[in-house]
Amino acid sequence: MTDTSTLRISTQGHVATVALNRPEVRNAFNDEVIAELAEAFTRLGEAPEVRAIVLMAEGPAFCAGADLNWMRRMADYTREENLADAEKLAFMLRTLYECPKPTIARVQGDVYAGGLGLVACCDMAVAVETAQFCVSEVKLGLIPATISPYLIRAMGARAAHRYFLTAERFGAAEAHRLGLVHEVAAAEGLDAAVAGLVAALTANSPNAVRECKALVQHVAGRDITRLLIDHTVKGIADIRASDEGKEGVQSFLQKRKAGWL
Repeated sequence: MTDTSTLRISTQGHVATVALNRPEVRNAFNDEVIAELAEAFTRLGEAPEVRAIVLMAEGPAFCAGADLNWMRRMADYTREENLADAEKLAFMLRTLYECPKPTIARVQGDVYAGGLGLVACCDMAVAVETAQFCVSEVKLGLIPATISPYLIRAMGARAAHRYFLTAERFGAAEAHRLGLVHEVAAAEGLDAAVAGLVAALTANSPNAVRECKALVQHVAGRDITRLLIDHTVKGIADIRASDEGKEGVQSFLQKRKAGWL
């Protein structure tokens, strides 16, 4: 286990867990949390033994968005200081979104404002049925700018028009209907739901999972052009010629377990 000042990080087998560890402030993030999250997902994304990463939180809330003390400091920032600060948040979100390892958000409690960005940046999300969600920025005269590329991809533009503009709270069932979370579970079933996804991920070819994640991010929302088709042709040719691609096909034909198992 590796603890930082704001995170609890552990690895068991092929699965790493990154836990937001500031329950006293509902796991709200500040510049320190942002820097430590970026470092953690960079390091775990490069770790050869890690094949899946679970993002979770301690305490009753998953993430309440921005820390109040951090917001008080930002209130006096110049525009240049705000640009530099926002750039660090944007870098962290992109690091999480582009992490080469598959990521799962384990949402055990309420999620507000920037916390929804953390959920949306993960490949998968499982939420407890009592969790409440809120894109609350407009209540403070702000906009959810840095999280918007990921959140709109996750919940869709039509839903974003409503929930970005009204700052209404919505429950886990609505988050599931919108596609922001993939599964909703009772509190006692949350870990089992996450474990099911982890088991599926770690049973598959690590290289193919990594390449599939990159494929989805590259193809999503693009027009089906000759350039995109050429990209997919190259992708399947490269994966077929890879060591794991050859091993996977041979193990299937020979009716044996693949080497990565």
